[in-house]
Amino acid sequence: MPLSPTHQRRRTILLIGASRGLGHAMAAEFLKKGWNVVGTVRGGGTRTLLHDLADEYDGRVEIETLDICEPDQIAALHGRLSGRVFDMLFVNAGITNRDPTQTIGEVSTDDFVQVMITNSLSPMRVIESLEGNVSATGLIGVMSSGQGSITNNETGQREVYRGSKAALNMFMRSFAARQAATSRAMVVMAPGWVRTALGGSEAPLSMDESVPNLVNVLLAKQGKPGLEYLDYRGRTVPW
Repeated sequence: MPLSPTHQRRRTILLIGASRGLGHAMAAEFLKKGWNVVGTVRGGGTRTLLHDLADEYDGRVEIETLDICEPDQIAALHGRLSGRVFDMLFVNAGITNRDPTQTIGEVSTDDFVQVMITNSLSPMRVIESLEGNVSATGLIGVMSSGQGSITNNETGQREVYRGSKAALNMFMRSFAARQAATSRAMVVMAPGWVRTALGGSEAPLSMDESVPNLVNVLLAKQGKPGLEYLDYRGRTVPW
């Protein structure tokens, strides 16, 4: 259901991948800060944590269905959102291969392709499709990782995941270079190592330690054109 006219006057984020984990926590934080959220979930009719937020924040959450790995679904979402303008577009996506300890020479081709499509190609397809829905002074961001930093990679490990996030960073650099004259802000975010289904139970950061700070970084980046690679504390991450 579209947001009501009264609530449409609030700033609105289009949050891709908001059903659980970091995406859901981001949606909750933006709602606390007075924003509206248009969030996507994958299909299947399953109730998600985003549906719970929609019940809690009546009229301020709009739920769309999207599997970012399906180009037809990206095109369909583009059509449904025709004419809509958002203050922020943020793409949250991330998987790893079945055995993240594998070296790049050990990983199967199928696992490699799946991780690269989900973490690198598909987020950029979403951005290329929906960037026209972002206001001229809005923000476009993606969830990357500190492990996507080539400079900081001194330990190896999680090699396919690292490579996919480094590729995402490069694709965002290319996207930004093509829009050098834009007044939009752009950001590649490193949320820290967070205890999620992807991050695992050994991760040092809780969701509450990462996400509120991450959202504050995004809000502070508004109105500052150009692309930056930032962590959840607002520190610059070396490419």
